[in-house]
Amino acid sequence: MFKSPANRFASFGVVSILPGELIDQIWSIIDQNLQGMFPLDNNVLTFELRHDQKNHVQYVYHSDDSTDTIAFDTEIVYQAAFPDTLLVYDDGQAQTILLPSEAN
Repeated sequence: MFKSPANRFASFGVVSILPGELIDQIWSIIDQNLQGMFPLDNNVLTFELRHDQKNHVQYVYHSDDSTDTIAFDTEIVYQAAFPDTLLVYDDGQAQTILLPSEAN
């Protein structure tokens, strides 16, 4: 799961609320930081969006297979309208970033 290159998308809900740089950063985090470091055997990854001490967006990934947690800082200013959580779903053909409310 979560091998690159893959067909990658973001849902309408994600595109309408997050800047493209934050969407692109999720793919970069998966490709450059999570692959090979965490087992990505599940077909859904969960990221929390928080703000750091400088009020920039911080992605927090919790591994489902362990108690490991890793945070990734960005230079994007945090906005209260940003979602608290993003899901990344891999169906074996494509990978999609979506809001939890879109997962049903």
